[in-house]
Amino acid sequence: MTNRTRTPLRPGVYAPTVNFFDPDTEDLDIPSIRRHAVRLAKAGLVGLVTQGSNGEAVHLTREERRTVTRETRSALDEAGFQNVPVIVGASEQSVRGTIELCKESADAGGEYVLIVPPSYYRTAVGNDESLYEYFTGVADGSPLPVILYNYPGAVAGIDMDSDLIIRISQHPNIIGTKFTCANTGKLTRVARALNAIIPPSPIVAKTDATSTKPAENHPYVAFGGMADFTLQTLVSGGSAIIAGGANVLPRLCVQVFNLWSEGKIAEAIELQKLLSAGDWVLTKSAIPGTKSAIQSYYGYGGYPRRPLRRLSDAGAKSIAEGIKDAMAVEKSLPDFGAN
Repeated sequence: MTNRTRTPLRPGVYAPTVNFFDPDTEDLDIPSIRRHAVRLAKAGLVGLVTQGSNGEAVHLTREERRTVTRETRSALDEAGFQNVPVIVGASEQSVRGTIELCKESADAGGEYVLIVPPSYYRTAVGNDESLYEYFTGVADGSPLPVILYNYPGAVAGIDMDSDLIIRISQHPNIIGTKFTCANTGKLTRVARALNAIIPPSPIVAKTDATSTKPAENHPYVAFGGMADFTLQTLVSGGSAIIAGGANVLPRLCVQVFNLWSEGKIAEAIELQKLLSAGDWVLTKSAIPGTKSAIQSYYGYGGYPRRPLRRLSDAGAKSIAEGIKDAMAVEKSLPDFGAN
């Protein structure tokens, strides 16, 4: 990170932003990338992730990765959202390669990095000792604080348990975990052991009694990994949510957080039901469906890079229809972001 004071992560909603491409050439669509970042910040998101699973990082060159992060940071700053940090997905298969990506992420304006376990040599590296050495080795060399990314579906089924996550997180440069495994029991155990920061709530009292996290480090952040269990993350003692669905339904996600913080639990439950129904439509259709929904309701979005397939017109209409109830509430809510 160059000439910038790092913004502390705080409770709230984060989005792993999708990338946008010219529909004919598949070149980066920089204006849409910038527009999207600002729209999400205005909606009330407290952080963005570039090069996450939704960002098609595996389809980008190294220079394109840097460009996306740089343009996202620049767009936020120019719109007055300097307080919205950018987290960067920076995973390679080797410790050395991942540290290189972490350094490039810092140079591009990233403030934190999100790292999945290596998985190409699944049999050799899919054990606790190899994963411990990988993450602590990366954390030793990374200029940016590290967030663990537990996403078994993307890494050949590697699923770190709570004991391993807690052990790895004793490293002073590891400051959080994203639980896309959707295991809220695991999230609870990790959040409790590491004294994870939690949103304000009139029904929850925060205690430091069980913390095993080094006191000098950034407060630990336990991220739910899908909009589908936003409220469940909060009930489980989690800190925040990094949700692909927030690309489409950011204000709805934020409102669940707000209702929880205000102690309006029954209202939060009802809104979570609607959010989960809409998020399931987007989850099933993955990146093509998320981009199609953005195109249908916001007028930009386009298509993924090949080999991801484009939706048919009928498929796009089905996605728009499937989320219409959630979108009706989304459109009724105000922008929560302040710059």
